[in-house]
Amino acid sequence: MNEPWNYEHCVLVLSAEIEIVKKIFILQDRVRQAVMGREWADFDEKLAELNRFGEEFSLLEEKREVLFASLGEIEGSQGSSEGSEKPFYALLMGLPLNESRELSRLYRELKMETLKMKALNDSFLVFLNEAKVMATTFLEVLHPERGGKLYTRKGSMAAHDLKSIVINNQF
Repeated sequence: MNEPWNYEHCVLVLSAEIEIVKKIFILQDRVRQAVMGREWADFDEKLAELNRFGEEFSLLEEKREVLFASLGEIEGSQGSSEGSEKPFYALLMGLPLNESRELSRLYRELKMETLKMKALNDSFLVFLNEAKVMATTFLEVLHPERGGKLYTRKGSMAAHDLKSIVINNQF
């Protein structure tokens, strides 16, 4: 069965989600700066930490969904039509004013932090895609006889993902 509705627990979950999103944002910014500055020391550790924060956030998100589902069940038992999911702010209308305002504020802050992180990620992805296109174009100009194909050390065709590339001009 679902967890019973608990305002204090919901505040704790939303606050924890906000803190984790802020930590992820800071760490992603460090990763972005490291990639742009070609500083690869501790890169794997930063990625592992990002994954750990992502897992923590997923667990909190599941708890939040369960809490609001239980709030929806309470609201549903008070005369709402069954089977219809109410939007977040409609669910809050059934709560006392101070609880509704606090949860609304926390939810808005979570959304804003998430959107800020998404904007940083989008700009970073644009940078990475442009770097990839530039590297591919450079290799095509450098070795036009290869027709845009890359080969491994053993002579088989390499993937075009450019995850890791080393140019060796010694023959």
